Amino acid sequence: MTLTRPGTPPVAPRRRVWGVVVGIAIVAAVIAWFVFSGIGNALVYYVTPSELLARGTAAVGETVRLGGLVKVGSVRGPGTDLTFVLTDEKHEITVHSSVAPTTSFREGIGAVVEGQLTADGVFEASLVIVKHDENYVAPTNGAIPSQVIVPGG
Repeated sequence: MTLTRPGTPPVAPRRRVWGVVVGIAIVAAVIAWFVFSGIGNALVYYVTPSELLARGTAAVGETVRLGGLVKVGSVRGPGTDLTFVLTDEKHEITVHSSVAPTTSFREGIGAVVEGQLTADGVFEASLVIVKHDENYVAPTNGAIPSQVIVPGG
């Protein structure tokens, strides 16, 4: 027989408390893993022309993402045989791509390309990603946004 005052709840055994603490810790660890692994997959890491050139011959043949500004006056050729220069204002790398970039690709904007640096110093891109700012400009009155497809038009 145990003696307790009336109205006093019974004390939970220590094992049950530690079990709850361990269970909460495991759930928190699983949630943290899901959050951080998802963020890692969503991030796009890239090196600048200066960083890539600093690697020297070790960079040749390595698949990387290269980011910088498309140098004004450097874009040559059609979309499926495109050559342009990426710069970080310190160094420049000539990029060749046989994959057509999006329609928003133009001189003076940021771009990230994925591919490999060749032995002759040209970056062969297998993917061209155009960076854009997050400023939205609404179309003027009566204008149709460029991404809207008008039937029959």
